[in-house]
Amino acid sequence: MNLSDSQTAGDMPRRISAMEAVLSHLRGAIERGDYAVGDKLPSEAELCRRLEVSRPVLREALRALQTMGLTVSRTGKGTFVVSAGAVEDPRFGDYAASDLLEVRRHVEIPVAGYAAVRRTAEDLDHLTHLLERMERETDTTAWVAMDTLFHLAVAQAARNPVFRRVIEEIRDALARQSAFLNELGGRREQSNREHRAIVEALVDRSEQDAAEAMAHHLARVESTLTTIVRPAHRTATPSPDEEDQA
Repeated sequence: MNLSDSQTAGDMPRRISAMEAVLSHLRGAIERGDYAVGDKLPSEAELCRRLEVSRPVLREALRALQTMGLTVSRTGKGTFVVSAGAVEDPRFGDYAASDLLEVRRHVEIPVAGYAAVRRTAEDLDHLTHLLERMERETDTTAWVAMDTLFHLAVAQAARNPVFRRVIEEIRDALARQSAFLNELGGRREQSNREHRAIVEALVDRSEQDAAEAMAHHLARVESTLTTIVRPAHRTATPSPDEEDQA
């Protein structure tokens, strides 16, 4: 199957994964009406054959469609189209994206400031070690796990157990959101840079810089999410290297 090249929100093209190409194709087909609301998508085996991808790649794409509110999976029956366009406020586990972002802005920004003032040498060692591992990591699943640990560690450094408990409560949703943004928004390297800015502010004991670095990080999360859920107008082909990995 031949799909055309895609571009990011800017003018520079970005190499995309096989999963992104499959998602873009299926999303475009739904938004064009090739699969109408109420229609059942072809079976996984049939889609894998048509799109020439592995089942794990397809399943990741199908999960992303559900997160966007385009489809629903019914056990034993298959995947059905429930909307012709992605929802503006996707859900990550038990929580809507807007609810997560609202809570994170009101909790994690001041928490970063408190952490800059209250952190210990052990906190800095832990955060620096996590950051270094994240900067080396290439596997999305492993990176996402460390991403949630990073935000928990910042809350721990604030020396208020209630803050950590709040982050623990939304931990699963944060992981789902992180995986979604990194798979579809190419956020990993940018996130690493934003995390480093947070750690550097903690090292300097700068409450203001830490709060601003966290605010910038959350703003970038929100803007990337908004870009992803906008209506898709193009589809794309995975690079040969990424197809081989699939």
